Amino acid sequence: MSFSRNRPRIAPGGGSGPKRIMSDLEHKALLPAGLRDMLPPDAAFEAEIVERLVAFLGARGYVRVKPPLVEFEDSLLSGAGVAVSPDTFRLMDPVSQRMMGVRADITPQIARIALSRLAAAARPLRLSYAGEVLRVRGTQLRPERQFVQVGAELIGAAGPLADAEIIVTATEALAAIGVGGLSVDLTTPRLVPLVCARFGLEGEAGRMVRAALDRKDSVGVAAHAGPAAETLAALLAATGRFEDVYPRLQTVSLPDEAAEERDRVGAIAALIRNGAPDLPLTLDPVEHRGFEYHTGIGFTVFAGGVRGELAGGGRYRARGGEDDGEGERATGFTLYVDTILRTLTPPPAQRCILLPVGVDAAAAQALHEAGWVTVASLDENADPRAEAARLGCDHVLDGGVPSPVRG
Repeated sequence: MSFSRNRPRIAPGGGSGPKRIMSDLEHKALLPAGLRDMLPPDAAFEAEIVERLVAFLGARGYVRVKPPLVEFEDSLLSGAGVAVSPDTFRLMDPVSQRMMGVRADITPQIARIALSRLAAAARPLRLSYAGEVLRVRGTQLRPERQFVQVGAELIGAAGPLADAEIIVTATEALAAIGVGGLSVDLTTPRLVPLVCARFGLEGEAGRMVRAALDRKDSVGVAAHAGPAAETLAALLAATGRFEDVYPRLQTVSLPDEAAEERDRVGAIAALIRNGAPDLPLTLDPVEHRGFEYHTGIGFTVFAGGVRGELAGGGRYRARGGEDDGEGERATGFTLYVDTILRTLTPPPAQRCILLPVGVDAAAAQALHEAGWVTVASLDENADPRAEAARLGCDHVLDGGVPSPVRG
């Protein structure tokens, strides 16, 4: 059965009453931009995928937590939450008279839980989650403002092994639900700021260079980067297939901290190769958009022929609030279920059978155990086959035996 895209019909002509009523119904069905009703069978398919992903993460030691949809603003938007502050809806709590925020991302909430409720838990701490987020505005690639996130966070582990585990786990989770053609784009969001700091490139010149790098504009970089131009141009040129461009990156003279970031991404890639030797890797050492709160290596997962990212994540500092100092080292990923669903073929509809009035519970239970969806008739006088066809059932229980409605 499918009710997708059904709209109330307005009968032509015949007075203003019915027209006015249907117009009111259509008006009430309108939703704000970026929000939508998910109808059958899409809602059930999304729920199935979410639970399969969460079960996959649970089987790998990532225990599930469930933070609230709304939190006090000062905790929700601290630490990693600062990056999503412009996308966060605010409202006043009528009980406490304090400002609250509707979460625009779940990762900051997991960090708060780890540093407060689970502060005494053994490290490294592996947590998973699934839930809706709401944002003030959509993007060109993701116009939806409400969507589902599924993710995992690995908190209290500092080495490359943790980063590699997170990246491989994200791709394996996607592969487990049937997503193919995956590739991972690695990025080093700290590299450019460290180079700019080394050459004293800041203020308006720094912003111009950053904008040129975002556009992959080598001419703009040369025009605005001054003494940093040669180094930044070399970083810009080291973008592409990892095996091809990383050797070039190794030849670039970098400040000590930047060189450590370069070496770390090389170590992570080598570990990924051990766990997923056939996974295509690319490298973009100048990309930082979407990684504003990250303090180390970031990554994005794509699938061939699919618009937008399926997953993203990287290293950050888990902070539970402003008084947490440096917080804990953490790495994690978020899976974007709306994009994932576009890559998958929904399963065929289950067989649906109409149960005439009076069918006993044992017979219905036997059908459920055999994989049937049952719909109970509520009209004793209706023709069973006609009623089954009207309600979208392809079978009717006739004399205790499933009988096709047609043929």
